[in-house]
Amino acid sequence: MKLSVCLNSVTGQMCPTDAMRLSHKLGYSAVEFWEGNNFPTEEYKSTLEETGLTLACMGSGNNLVDVNVRTDFIEHVKAALANAKYLGAKGMIATTGQELEAVSRNVQKQSIIDGLIEASKLLAGTGIKMYLEPLNVLVNHQGYFLYRSDEAFEILREVNSPDVKLLFDIYHQQITEGNLIANITDNIDMIGHFHVAGNPGRGEPYLGEINYVEVFKAIDKAGYDGYAGLEYWPAEDSVEESLKRCLDLVK
Repeated sequence: MKLSVCLNSVTGQMCPTDAMRLSHKLGYSAVEFWEGNNFPTEEYKSTLEETGLTLACMGSGNNLVDVNVRTDFIEHVKAALANAKYLGAKGMIATTGQELEAVSRNVQKQSIIDGLIEASKLLAGTGIKMYLEPLNVLVNHQGYFLYRSDEAFEILREVNSPDVKLLFDIYHQQITEGNLIANITDNIDMIGHFHVAGNPGRGEPYLGEINYVEVFKAIDKAGYDGYAGLEYWPAEDSVEESLKRCLDLVK
């Protein structure tokens, strides 16, 4: 398993370029962030080249359920894709947005499918993937449309594109449904990226109820060769100490 450091959460209080350098110094090979644009592109590019870090993923569009804002979603994807190409990013995160009260779930689900199909046409031939992310609605993201992995996999089967995969956030899916290893390994071909945090609390992944050593072993055994992004907020250790300890999860 290859780990990526999320600059928004783990190192959120640091200057992003300093956080990149710290990640490299500690032995990480990749970083990621949530933004798709509106960041210092040249500075990030220079620091990635200086350190040799890979940009595992970044943000893109964030509203797929509402067909009325489809044009805005696609424009955000286009802008993010241009930045992703320039920075050498492996993938971009897409979120569905909040569930619309006056619209049936089936209609919203179809809007997600149609939006991802349209986005997939932009991704074709670029080598950059789009990662659709379910989030939990019990603790952190009340009202968000997509929270179960089985529904997310159904959507991806309908999209039927090698360039659109799932971002399986292990923290979120532990809260929502549990049964992590089976849900992951049974669908490993549709997963393009992981996110990692401890539960409860979304702190260090080596704390709490999730046995990440065993989960990572199962993912490796299933043949996954991508990244798992450390998307947690240090609660008990310093940033540097917690990042050092996270490396023990993949030894």
